[in-house]
Amino acid sequence: MSSWLTVSLSVLCAVVVLTAQAPDRSHPPTPGPAPSLHMPPIQKRALSNGLPVWIVELHEVPVAQINLLVFSGSADDPPGRFGAASLASAMLEEGAGSRSALEIADAIDYLGADLSAGSGIDSSAVRLHVPVARLADALPIMADVALRPTFEKEELDRLRQQRLTQMIQGRDDPQTIASTAFPRVLYGPRHRYGTPTGGTAETIKTFTPDDLREFYSSTFRPDRATILAVGDLTPDKVMPLLEKSFGAWKPQGAAAAKQALAAVDEPAERTVYLVDKPGAAQSQIRIGWIGVPRSTPDYFPLVVMNTILGGSFSSRLNMNLREQHGYTYGASSQFDMRAAAGPFIAAAGVQTDKTKESLTEFFNELNGILKPIPAEELARAKNYVALRYPGGFEATSDISRQLENALIFHLPDNYFSTYVQNIQAVTAADVARVAQKYVAPGRFAVVVVGDQKAIEPGIRSLNLGPIKVMTIDEVFGPKP
Repeated sequence: MSSWLTVSLSVLCAVVVLTAQAPDRSHPPTPGPAPSLHMPPIQKRALSNGLPVWIVELHEVPVAQINLLVFSGSADDPPGRFGAASLASAMLEEGAGSRSALEIADAIDYLGADLSAGSGIDSSAVRLHVPVARLADALPIMADVALRPTFEKEELDRLRQQRLTQMIQGRDDPQTIASTAFPRVLYGPRHRYGTPTGGTAETIKTFTPDDLREFYSSTFRPDRATILAVGDLTPDKVMPLLEKSFGAWKPQGAAAAKQALAAVDEPAERTVYLVDKPGAAQSQIRIGWIGVPRSTPDYFPLVVMNTILGGSFSSRLNMNLREQHGYTYGASSQFDMRAAAGPFIAAAGVQTDKTKESLTEFFNELNGILKPIPAEELARAKNYVALRYPGGFEATSDISRQLENALIFHLPDNYFSTYVQNIQAVTAADVARVAQKYVAPGRFAVVVVGDQKAIEPGIRSLNLGPIKVMTIDEVFGPKP
């Protein structure tokens, strides 16, 4: 573990010990001095073609993490072509330059390195983890994968069949059904957030190598990318290597226009969506509505509030449904924050014969978070977040992912060093305000996947709102 992280962890442990000892319930606990995370400086450079490079030096272990981050993800899929970003990025490793997929894998394994490519909602990336001694040998392979993919038809057909098979399997898995149905009922099937990032069977079947090559050329561009270099390296040593591999990269063709996702109204009333899965041993429950974008000024109060509600093992939802009642192996909640507003969701898989009771306890806690938070519980949640925070900076890959988030969401340069102070500054009034603003149990969508005959009578007796029965085809689209 690096020395700067060890110091930060020691400081945080001391603060948590000081603030978590048996508080006086009659007075709010006095917060200790807010610790800070002292990360090595981010050294910002650029290649001759203008491609930005962010460098963070960590010399304790002789490894390097090189990420090429591209600011285009599944949110940029063309209308009606859902899955383009996911499939195009997956194809990067399936043949590039003069190498086949197997030759790429063999070459990377020989160097003791790891190379991967993939996409998310707001970005795509090619990531290389390699011993520093082999960096000069590995970077040209990474550059081939990122800049010179071949999009072979045979490899596309193989990936396509894999995905179609996974989709067939997902139609029989209650957890997958619930996770697919929930965003669909919130955003609708034509909104990008209402459909899985990997696309649908209908769209996956139609992609050709030329389709993916066109999408790649319009989105994988040096004017929409940044290189992150973290590890046992210095600018003087790494910049010439990056220049050699990426400095000649030029845009190919016209850039894809960035289109804002359409705004979607929140549910007007609480509605239950029931998906029948005969014989299911569990009912999968998803409750919530559209949340907030990552840019929300309420980020830190929301982190603390959700930690109390369902964002930790000791959260109210988990303590209630798992520890107190034994209905589930785990219950949780989260705000899925993206460039645009992602969903807020509370979730659990519960015993079929306890579906009604589980829904009752879910809404007890969702309504309960709207009431004032005890000072001891607030302090415990803030210290939990503060103590866990350095764990996201332990390895070179961890730090590179944190830097990716900083780039994607335009976070300020002092974001990491002030994170813990911002968490500790959250007050009970802040938590109450964001709970009232962003948690509306009376308007939430409720998705339940389970044995309809066994669970519908109990659900109806709760009078949560209208019940709409959905078919598997309504969730996923036509069967592959």
